[in-house]
Amino acid sequence: MTAISKRCGGMQASPIRKLVPLANAAKARGTSVYHLNIGQPDIPTPEGYWNALKKSLPEVLAYGPSQGLQLLREAISTYYSRSGISIDKDEIIITTGGSEAVFFAFMVTCDHGDEVICFEPFYTNYNGFATMAGVKLVPVTSAVENGFHLPEVDEIESKITDKTRAILICSPNNPTGTVLSLDELQTLSSIVRKHDLYLLSDEVYRDFVFDGGSHLSTLELPEIEDRVIVMDSISKRFSSCGARLGNMISRNKAIMDAALKLGQARLCPPTLAQYGAAWIYHHLTDNYYDDILTTYQNRRDVLIEELSEVDGIFFLKPEGAFYATIRLPVKDADRFASWMLTDFQFEGETTMVAPAAGFYATPGLGLNQIRIAFVLSDEKMRKALRVLKEGLKVYVD
Repeated sequence: MTAISKRCGGMQASPIRKLVPLANAAKARGTSVYHLNIGQPDIPTPEGYWNALKKSLPEVLAYGPSQGLQLLREAISTYYSRSGISIDKDEIIITTGGSEAVFFAFMVTCDHGDEVICFEPFYTNYNGFATMAGVKLVPVTSAVENGFHLPEVDEIESKITDKTRAILICSPNNPTGTVLSLDELQTLSSIVRKHDLYLLSDEVYRDFVFDGGSHLSTLELPEIEDRVIVMDSISKRFSSCGARLGNMISRNKAIMDAALKLGQARLCPPTLAQYGAAWIYHHLTDNYYDDILTTYQNRRDVLIEELSEVDGIFFLKPEGAFYATIRLPVKDADRFASWMLTDFQFEGETTMVAPAAGFYATPGLGLNQIRIAFVLSDEKMRKALRVLKEGLKVYVD
């Protein structure tokens, strides 16, 4: 039989989705499954999104502009201006999800075989995007003991080679909930300038910073404004994962001209969904952002209440996003997560989590860690975590 490509053969299976067949089998047996494995919010998509779609139904659903509809790019520009960040509509390209924005960022900054430094654990799909782009992700390991904040400068710089083109960050972070400080961003800015690199910044969760904190965008670092590429999405902010709309932002005209060529090659992002997204960006008030932030912070607090005193579990308080990477008293979290679906139920229920080893690039790391997405209601979160604790009581490595 003719072999498949090395590109696809070497691509990692998603640790977020690879256990889905086991979850489906558990449900078929009559077991209810709490999904803490995937960042799928249960908060209703704003009603105005659907109303805007209905009002915009064309006679012909035609191609849109490759860079995205102007009204959406203007709406995003206005959204940033409310935070004091000046971005022109022509410095924004609408993408098919935040995923395409990351892929575009790799493609416009790197040639085949080039390297991008990334802090592990990191969003697992970066691996797939890098493989598709022919880019090598070079991991710098962060530690659960200090809340996965950046390691020392010397450790970061030790990974830089003549093939390094960029540093990739995510803040607030998926999968750890870490929010980088001003000092950390200034450190990265200094490294980027010193080594003539780009800074690729995934800011999908920028509106979810807890305990009265605030998010500092890399777009607010004027000394590297021509080196910053921001990737964003409406998926989590507006509970609209299925719309598949994101955006890529850069003040570097050469970068944006190159990205537009990629956009033209795939023709256009989803046209109809952009009308709904434009309405959301223009019309949702501060009350919406405050309410959704409070919702996720409360769910974070439930996580802390239920797990922080459990013997053998360790994690620091997530500072943002809606994830936590947690060390468990097990040797193999992948096996444990599978066992929870195949061999365990408590009062007819079980809990699905994502094994964290798949969020690391370095073999052997994260084997005793899981990622939890606190995306269920407070009541369901408590039930899911109590089921998890019951599983840990009887699990044997």
